[in-house]
Amino acid sequence: PLKMMTEVKPDFRIVLLGKTGVGKSAAGNTILGEKKFMSKTSASSLTSECEKVTKTVDGKILTVVDTPGLFDTTKTENEVKRELARCISFAVAGPHVFLVVIQPNRFTKEEQETVKIIQKLFGKNAAEYTMALFTYGDNLEAAGVDIKQFINEDKTLFDFIHQCGGGYHVLNNRVDNSSQVTELLAKIKTMVQKNGERYYTNENFILAEQAIRAETERLLQENPNMTPKEARKRAERKNDFIKAIIGSTGAAAVLGAATGVGVEVGIGAGVGALGGPAGAGVGALVGLAVGGIIIAVKKKANTNQ
Repeated sequence: PLKMMTEVKPDFRIVLLGKTGVGKSAAGNTILGEKKFMSKTSASSLTSECEKVTKTVDGKILTVVDTPGLFDTTKTENEVKRELARCISFAVAGPHVFLVVIQPNRFTKEEQETVKIIQKLFGKNAAEYTMALFTYGDNLEAAGVDIKQFINEDKTLFDFIHQCGGGYHVLNNRVDNSSQVTELLAKIKTMVQKNGERYYTNENFILAEQAIRAETERLLQENPNMTPKEARKRAERKNDFIKAIIGSTGAAAVLGAATGVGVEVGIGAGVGALGGPAGAGVGALVGLAVGGIIIAVKKKANTNQ
């Protein structure tokens, strides 16, 4: 008999997105209150693959997903596909917030497109679940800059913030101050309430959840000594949803066999990088997601069970 799966349901699932070197990992560590993600300020991305940490903060269970740079120019198309699929797997059943991490004094042309890219990757309504997170708030404080005034005086930044359904929050990565995290969680809670107490989801997240459950069950059957927690952790990193996205053709049979769900996966034709020289990474991301990753899920009775 299979061991009972008792899944911890986080209060908030947070996905950190943004350009390479803006301080996503440091922001994740500040939110979690300890160093869980590798972090160092540099132009090359330290986080080469998606990572996920679940921890209780302020009495709330948080799952934080750290992602490779949205604009990482060094990644191959397959690496980008794998990490996007893994990000979805880590954030099932869907994120409560996409935190777009930006440095206020380094807001670039590429970053103006971030919300549009999130919409292309995760669906149009994802903008309503997006919040801008300014890092290096200490630099602003030191320069005596008022963030509201700063945003109002920069039209591109002002327009960007207004695309984010959750507004913005300023984080000082260098100060160990839990009140700034409490304030961030309160803003996320307000945004979740505004969204009808719902997290963001679409067919990709639903499909990933089904693939994870199927892989977890398979691992537990094949490994009697494995704990459900370990099986789930492994299944989130490697499952047939991720394989299907990487393959992006001929995936229906693989997924259908594993989950009892017939799946058709179609990837939109490739599109060049948005906003000029953003590199192959963004071209691949957007190409992957023209019209969304088109996934038609057809439930059917699994005759093998």
